[in-house]
Amino acid sequence: MALLGRMHILQLSLVMVVEVTILLATPTPTTAQSLLPRQALPGCPDHCGNLTIPYPFGIGTGCYLQREFNITCENSSHQQPTTHLMTSNIEITNISLGDGMLQIQQRAAKDCYNAHGSSTGRFSPELRVFPPYTISETKNVFVAVGCDTYAFFIGYRGEEQYTTGCMAKCDNLGNAIDQRDTCSGVGCCQTKIPSGLKNRTVTLGSFYNYTYVRDSHRCSYAFLVQEGEFNFNSTSFRELNDKTELPAIIDWVIGNESCDIAAKNESTFACKANSYCHNRSSGGYICRCRSGYEGNPYLPDGCQDIDECKAPNSCSMGTCINTAGNYTCKCPKGFKNDDLDKKSCIKDNGRAKLSHPLIISLGAIGGFLLLLSGSSWIYWGMQRIKYLKLKEKYFKENGGLLLQQQIESQRGSVETTKIFTVEELEKATNNYHESRILGQGGYGIVYKGILAADNNKEVAIKKSKIGVPTQKEQFVNELIVLSQINHRNVVRLLGCCLESEVPLLVYEFVTHGALFEHIHGKKRKGSSFSLELRLQIAAETAGALAYLHSSALMQIIHRDVKTANILLDENYTAKVSDFGASRLIPLDQAQLATLVQGTFGYLDPEYFLTNQLTDKSDVFSFGVVLMELLTSKRALDFDRPEAERNLASFFVCLMEEDRLNEILDDDILNERNIETLKKVANLAKRCVRLKGEDRPTMKEVAMELEGMRITEKHACGKAEIFSEETECLHGPVNSDAYPVDVRADCGPSTGTAIGYDSMQIQFTPYDDGR
Repeated sequence: MALLGRMHILQLSLVMVVEVTILLATPTPTTAQSLLPRQALPGCPDHCGNLTIPYPFGIGTGCYLQREFNITCENSSHQQPTTHLMTSNIEITNISLGDGMLQIQQRAAKDCYNAHGSSTGRFSPELRVFPPYTISETKNVFVAVGCDTYAFFIGYRGEEQYTTGCMAKCDNLGNAIDQRDTCSGVGCCQTKIPSGLKNRTVTLGSFYNYTYVRDSHRCSYAFLVQEGEFNFNSTSFRELNDKTELPAIIDWVIGNESCDIAAKNESTFACKANSYCHNRSSGGYICRCRSGYEGNPYLPDGCQDIDECKAPNSCSMGTCINTAGNYTCKCPKGFKNDDLDKKSCIKDNGRAKLSHPLIISLGAIGGFLLLLSGSSWIYWGMQRIKYLKLKEKYFKENGGLLLQQQIESQRGSVETTKIFTVEELEKATNNYHESRILGQGGYGIVYKGILAADNNKEVAIKKSKIGVPTQKEQFVNELIVLSQINHRNVVRLLGCCLESEVPLLVYEFVTHGALFEHIHGKKRKGSSFSLELRLQIAAETAGALAYLHSSALMQIIHRDVKTANILLDENYTAKVSDFGASRLIPLDQAQLATLVQGTFGYLDPEYFLTNQLTDKSDVFSFGVVLMELLTSKRALDFDRPEAERNLASFFVCLMEEDRLNEILDDDILNERNIETLKKVANLAKRCVRLKGEDRPTMKEVAMELEGMRITEKHACGKAEIFSEETECLHGPVNSDAYPVDVRADCGPSTGTAIGYDSMQIQFTPYDDGR
């Protein structure tokens, strides 16, 4: 018993020693933390659990700058308190004043199937943020994980919708996790997102409902995540679920104006003493403490001087003297401050003794400056030579020598083709300034340029995002052919620049923008397109495509026909633009095998399935454009009910059920023109037939539209409705494999586009193709 008693006393002693050690090792709130400037308003809580809540954010009435910065702190007996934005219930895990960012937690979207291809559960959370918040495009990536997966990310900038997405495929999990590039499209894909988006919706789908995947895990996931915070590996499939929370970054601003404008109103300007204003690239401003200060720039006296003298080795010798935002060193006897640096000390040998060394020093400085000047001249000369060699390298790689030979040999036919220099186009676009951007999409960014050397002529300059073509001969041939196209309804190519890493194309400038803007975008407000004008635009576009298909030196297939690539000049004359995806087909060849490219909603399902590109692929896309002109609805819109998302499938179904009037635009529908509208609708339906051989040619389409246009213009009475047997877009093969899947009752569709391995598709509904 005595032994047990002594052991018990020994155990208690050890416990007390451990507890004392822990207490001594744990920093108390009265040390470094108490020395930091307070982050919240006086009398307001500045923490929720371990999270610091700095002003302009605040918990409780009177503690935040405006209601958008109102924070709720929810306590739980089982875990740390959680912090949310009151306006959107977003969980916050970190607040950065200097960077103007919030780190948040949000859940992954999920879509699961059983072995028979039946859905076993779908979850698609939305992330909605409102000004002054935007989803950070630089700190986040959009990721999809799965072996039979496609995912769309839809966001809004103002009223404009932006969509991007990617595809992931694999036969089994082992196939996916063996890839070196862990998120390249095999089991996992990722892509960047557009800038300045206010909210986000994720849509998930499966190509074959996981019926071909051999593993038991048949789920797809998609999520926005902070870059570097998700690494795809062997456990990702099983660790992800609809309760998985991942970090993402939201940007915020304190004011929507620029610094110059905000500073003019002192009563509302948010940046307080010892701080400065910083403009955000996406618009608005934030405040930061000046160099030598730290704290909260939004509080009066929130930015406080840093006492640099408390830092070790602040002065190598002498006494450190702290100053506002800075410090100096008081040198000991026999030393003095360096004239160029008040923080360092040099030996003081007296004024008389310094005269001779001073002369030597001045001579040495003069020699050094001379040497520096000569070295700089040599350096910049070498850089200039290097720059010229780089331009010459790009010129050759982009086929510049071949293009010059073609111009020389065909001088009579291509004399209008001009080869611009890099400097000319940089000057024309003000060094590609953001204010000069006309539009951007999957193939490049289009800038407005002003050629000073050509009487300030306005042009559109397209800067490609795609790398140097692997076959320069094909690129040059395409450039030569496009330069020879002389059609009033095709945007004219004026020239190119081959001295940059990617070729730059120079087109004529078209003043009224894209047709997309006029029927879907901001330009639709306050203006109404008459049926006559819509038929004119349709007929002119069809005529241009027919010319490309049959009248050019080589058949040109546009491959990306859509309303965003049809421009309107000051007289509303249609001009087909953006040949970034176009392909030339020799006259003795009926089709061309290519990697599938295009825009969802317009993409030919036969081309999607077979990779065989023909002129009928453009016919399908044009049929969708006709439907847009008749309905003023987008070709693909995830805000519509599922059965109505794809315009082509919904349009054909309503025609089959004799309910066409329900989808036609009220601005053009009346008793007098209903027969013409039905004829145009029937033509559009024929254009989107599943089999390309059953579709009309663009020449036939152009002729029919021109006849309808004349009929409508002169109102020559009623025309008989073109009658023929109708058909939905499903065929003898599995309709679930097509991007347009039509059910006879126009009910919900589960079909989607067939995928292809390791291939990312990025697209926006507005791609100004000038």
